[in-house]
This record gives sequence, structure tokens and C-alpha cells, in this order.
Amino acid sequence: MARRPIFIPNINGNQLFIEENIDFNWFSGFAISQKQKSIESLHKKAYEKGYEKLLEVSSKSSELLGQRLSAFSLEIETMNYGKISVECAFQGSKVFKGNKQYPEIYTKTSIEAKRFHKLNSSGELIGFRFEDEEWELEPKSAFYDWLYIKALYPHKDFLKKLYKYQAFTDIEFNPAKSINCQARTCAIIVSLLKRDLYDEAMSSKKRFIEIIYKRQLKQGELFSL
Repeated sequence: MARRPIFIPNINGNQLFIEENIDFNWFSGFAISQKQKSIESLHKKAYEKGYEKLLEVSSKSSELLGQRLSAFSLEIETMNYGKISVECAFQGSKVFKGNKQYPEIYTKTSIEAKRFHKLNSSGELIGFRFEDEEWELEPKSAFYDWLYIKALYPHKDFLKKLYKYQAFTDIEFNPAKSINCQARTCAIIVSLLKRDLYDEAMSSKKRFIEIIYKRQLKQGELFSL
């Protein structure tokens, strides 16, 4: 047995997602077939709790949409490097104590970026720098969420498809080991769309942080479906 969260868009209250932990049967092994068995088991248990339409957002997803929305596949436009994956953008933007950064990661594959050897031997992570904009470590996941949401922003077809899902999963995400989660970001995106706040959230870094992490939304501001 294993326990993993599912992330549900939330159009009421201050938080833009609801996280619910689900116990399910885990199928060990690194093969995609084993991962997909675990995903199926997780979704089945979530279905029993009333969530009928779930999307696995990862390279292991059985749905093409989920695969294409993986941070390994989803690309963001940059000024100097063209289109690069969200994973490369995130890893290459890390800044370590002593102002150490490795922009060469921007030119690598997603797997190479994640496994870049200097990332684990550069000491304390102090923030992020992407195209001359600085991001702090707090709020947690803010920079990752912003990268992901910015990358998805031009893809109106993806956004329309995301809108139809009730909840999102990422079988690779273990909250005991990681902070960032593409499935949680997808739930946030759907909430922004349903609250009619997507464009405003992406208008500036300040508004992004205020709307998603700090702002106290009033009932009258909610978007009626």
C-alpha cells in the first residue's frame, strides 16, 4: 500500500486547491507499465471517493495530454535559448550561495538537467534567477508554479482540456521528499480559470504571488460557472 495526494481545483475560499491523500495499491518497479498500474490503482480509489475525471500529469501518464503537460515535455519560450522545457528552466535558474548558477543547463535535455552533477554539490540554494528576474525561496513552489503556468499560458487548447478535469495526480510526486508538483500546479491553473483570475495572475510577479499565495479573495470575486 502507498499514500499519495490528489489535487482538486477549489473555487471557494482562499486556497486555490484542495489536497486529499489517497491510500492505494503500489506496484513496485521502474517500468512504465508498473507506474501505470499504480496510477490506475490510485485513480480507482479516488473514483470511489467521487472523483470521476482525473488526469495523471507526468511522463508516465496513459493519456497524451498528461504526458505533454509533464515538466519534462512542456516548453517555455526564452529570450536567449528559444524554447526549453520547464524542467530545464527550473534547474538552470537555481542560484546557490556565492551567486553560483549554471545556465548551461538551459541547453540540455530534461533528464540531463535534472541529473546535472553540480546541482548536488553547490551548497545552499538561495533563490532563482530567470531572465534577469529574481525569485526568492518563499513562498515555497512559487517560482516553479510561475514557470509552469507561464509555459502553459499560450496553449489555449490545453487549458480548455484541463478545465474539464476534477482532479490531478503525479505518481512520481512524494510530498515527503519534494516540494514542487505539476499536478498541484494544474489544479491551481483550473482554479484561476474558474475564478477568472488567470490573466491577472500572470500580469506581474507581484500579482502572481498575491493572488495565489497571499491574497484573501472575497466571495464576490469568484467566477460563476
